Order: sequence, then C-alpha cells, then structure tokens
Amino acid sequence: MKGTHRFLILTSICTLALLFFNGINQNTAKKDKGLEPEETQTHESYKIKALKLPENLNLAGERVPVEINDVKERMERELLVNTYWQSNGILLIKRANKYFPLLEPLLEKYGLPDDFKFLALAESGFIDETSTAGAAGMWHFLKATGREYGLEINKNVDERYNIEKSTKVAAEYLKKSKKSLGSWTLAAAAYNAGNYGVSKRLKEQEVTTYYDVKLPDETERYIFRILALKEVINNPKKYGFVFEDEDLYNLKPTTTIKVDTAITNITRFAKQYNLNYKEFKIYNPWLRENKLNNKSRKLYEIKIPVN
Repeated sequence: MKGTHRFLILTSICTLALLFFNGINQNTAKKDKGLEPEETQTHESYKIKALKLPENLNLAGERVPVEINDVKERMERELLVNTYWQSNGILLIKRANKYFPLLEPLLEKYGLPDDFKFLALAESGFIDETSTAGAAGMWHFLKATGREYGLEINKNVDERYNIEKSTKVAAEYLKKSKKSLGSWTLAAAAYNAGNYGVSKRLKEQEVTTYYDVKLPDETERYIFRILALKEVINNPKKYGFVFEDEDLYNLKPTTTIKVDTAITNITRFAKQYNLNYKEFKIYNPWLRENKLNNKSRKLYEIKIPVN
C-alpha cells in the first residue's frame, strides 16, 4: 500500500509539472505567432463599452434634460440594460417589426404621438402574458380600467387583447392624462403610476416635470426604459444588433369578417377559412374560449389572414 501511495504521489507531481510546462509552452508559442495568452485574448475580443448618450433625446418631442446628473445616470442605466441584454433586445426588435405596422396607423388615427408604440412595447413586450397585478393585452390594462373605458372583459371575450379597441382606450387615457398633467412625459409616467399618484407627488414636492419629481422606483425607470427602447430599435446597428430582413417577425395581411351571432365552435368556424384553432387565435386573441356566446347579438369584427 505504501509503494502504491508513493507511486500515486509521484504520478500526480509529474502530471502537474507536465501541465504547467505545457501551459508555458503554449503561451510562448502564441507570443511567437504574435498572439496574446488566453486571458488577454478574451479581453481583446470581447469589450463592454460605456455608451455615449445621443443628442436630442426626446419623448414625443419633449426634450430629456440629460445635463441633470441623475437624469443622465438613469438614462444610461436603461440604455446599457437594453443594449447588453442582447437576447431580449433582439427579440423585442423582431416583435416590433411584427406589431408596429398595426400600431402606427392606430396611434395616428386616435391622436397619439408615434413614440407611444414604445410604451406599449415596454408594457407587454408584445407577448400574451398577464402581469402579477392582473394587467393584460398589448397595453396591459387592468380589468377595472378596461371596463371603465368601455372594453368588454369576461371569461368569453376580453377586448384588452383587441389591438384596435385597446389602442383607442390607451389613447383616451393618455390624452386625458396629458390634459390634466401638462405633458406627454408625465402622461406616460401616469400610465405606470396612475394620474392621482403622479399629481399628488408633483403637488407635494412643488415641481412640475417628470425629471424633477421623486416617484416610485418602477416609475422612475419607466420613462427611461421607453426612451432606451426607442433609441435601440430605431438604431439597432449602432448598438451591435445585426440581422437581415428575413430574421424579423411578420403578420400576414388580414381581411375582416363581421359577426353578430353566436359561434358555437370556433375550431370548426376556423376550418371554414383553412385555419386551425391556434392560427385563428393568433389573429383574434380577444376570443378567450372555443366559442363566442354573443347573447346580445353584438357586432364583432374577426380577423382572417389572407394567404
């Protein structure tokens, strides 16, 4: 046993020595070829750069005062997060290409600045996911808010998922907030914190702008996240996002079918248009069940993709 023990120790020492000298030889060979050792090579090939803030940052034409130190730091934080969280960034760019063409004419129709498409993106990420507070749809409305503004929300139909109807409601809410608070920037902040919450803090702190008021942490980041998404998505290559047009997501053009009766089985209804249930729901996510009750004989508009 003692001889075996000595043999194992000698073998281990020889192995370590061999690995050590092999490492030295590899680094020496790299230097002879004009290469740096591994540590330096990694450092040289992957750099995390501080980002320069663009000039004339604005939300809906309202200037961002980056000369204020904390404003500059908060803006840099969101720009860095949205630049170096690369997987999320490229997904948002792909989804923006899918839904911005639907949103842009609706924003114009309902009198909202084009920049508010980035607010919708910041809210939902353009995915069908309900928040922990129960907010849903592209614009992330709570049930109470949606119903207050006339959206039908129940187990069978949830118009928070209807892009045109929910965008109309978002426009009404934001325009009302702007009239009350005085700017689009404060209206956007109120979309996150509520009109009362923002108004109360402005009065308490005797200030009049978003960039001067102390708000809850989430709302303090909210406007800067919207601004960062706007900057990165409008200038993707500047921030290192490289893609071809075919890499982006798209929706097919649709035609509208008007229905004022019940649909007892949406799966079978969809088959009439050569669609399965999943394909049908992509274009009509506001229908929450495999049927449309419609006891009141309401007129609904159903989207069918055009092949």
